[in-house]
Amino acid sequence: MTPDWLRDPKVWRTEVLAGLVVALALIPEAISFSIIAGVDPAVGLFASFTMAVVISVVGGRRAMISAATGAIALVIAPLNHEHGLAYLIAAVILAGVFQIVLGALGVARLMRFIPRSVMVGFVNALAILIFMAQVPEIRDVPWAVYPLVLGGLALMVFFPRITTVVPAPLVSIVVLTLITLGAGIAVPSVGDKGALPSSLPVPGLPDVPFTLDTLAIIAPYAFAMALVGLMESLMTAKLVDDITDTHSDKTRESVGQGVANIVTGFFGGMGGCAMIGQTMINVKVSGARTRLSTFLAGAFLMVLCIAFGPLVSDIPMAALVAVMVMVSFATFDWHSVAPKTLRRMPLGEITVMVTTVVCVVTTDNLAIGVVVGSVTAMVIFAKRVAHVAEVTAVTDPDGTTVVYQVTGELFFASSNDIVGRFDYAGDPPHVVIDLGAAHVWDASSVAALDAIETKYAQRGKTVEITGLNAHSARLHGKLTGELSASH
Repeated sequence: MTPDWLRDPKVWRTEVLAGLVVALALIPEAISFSIIAGVDPAVGLFASFTMAVVISVVGGRRAMISAATGAIALVIAPLNHEHGLAYLIAAVILAGVFQIVLGALGVARLMRFIPRSVMVGFVNALAILIFMAQVPEIRDVPWAVYPLVLGGLALMVFFPRITTVVPAPLVSIVVLTLITLGAGIAVPSVGDKGALPSSLPVPGLPDVPFTLDTLAIIAPYAFAMALVGLMESLMTAKLVDDITDTHSDKTRESVGQGVANIVTGFFGGMGGCAMIGQTMINVKVSGARTRLSTFLAGAFLMVLCIAFGPLVSDIPMAALVAVMVMVSFATFDWHSVAPKTLRRMPLGEITVMVTTVVCVVTTDNLAIGVVVGSVTAMVIFAKRVAHVAEVTAVTDPDGTTVVYQVTGELFFASSNDIVGRFDYAGDPPHVVIDLGAAHVWDASSVAALDAIETKYAQRGKTVEITGLNAHSARLHGKLTGELSASH
């Protein structure tokens, strides 16, 4: 099937220009993340190049940008500081292998357990992190930086009203660069972040001993990198799915991230994963929708560094700060914090969203925020449904039998509640517990039913459990009588 960008020149133009804007935005980010990881800027730039190019072919989410990221840099920085670059690169390759295995095992299916409130918190926290990352660039700088940033923001707000043929961020970057060069304004530039590479990366094996000792050193870092990278990539893919109203293959994306990291490691890169900020520039700001923009973002990155290094070095950081501030505002879900929304939203949902945001912002780690937010959501859900199970009693006219109707979901949180709902001393000799409107989910519920039977038996009364559905009957039949400590 012919790709959209080959059939439609307008799509082709959008994808090419989007790729160029993303490449320009990637350069200072990749250099910054290299500094965090404690490696040469070229290591981060090579990683961004290989990640973007490879994932454009093997990834499962079209138009999503993968490159060197801050989350990965934070995970592998200690390894680089303690053992050096060669061990870091070996860990990147091993992380890629872990990601392929996790992808094949179906880790992507776990995404269904991440609640919407966590997703909203993830997005909002990301917007805050993107904005906060720009603050150092406007602190202790020449006064000229501030009007340049404001001018860049104004261009991106008003230029689309004139035309959308050329992405506003690209126009902003070009105009601000021309102004600073033409007027000779001395402000921080991309070149101040570090030297750009002057040649393409060369493949090779990491210079480490291939021993179990090496494996023991790199495995913990590699596994942490694999998990953080997959979580950030799958969350970003889901976000792009929502923005574009399209579905992506999360398993393919998981495996693709692994392949991209392995290739990146062999080319001496620091590894990476999906980049939310650059993906938002690509998808939401520039309107890209195909793999071409992702491929070109990586290709343009190397072309800009190698062929136009001196010119790219002159781009004022103020221009890129303006782009990223615009991205943070576009990323933030303003509807989620509107007073009208907050008044209607259940307190538990708000708690989960705020918890996710606070955890991400304070730890600077998206993965921690998502895990803590999801656990918080589960605890709140368990607490909410724990009181859903109800018990009602009806005594037969002859007074020899009582029927208890149990309705709701019986699991560890709710089953403990129902034990106290029976009148063990006052009930007649025969007790019927009707579970036709209930579902038994776990061993705790079976143990609770056993405890009820025991309490009645101690008083010489018989219990009959009826109405179990197929699943509940299987679980009850397998575990009843097996869970008491005396057995």
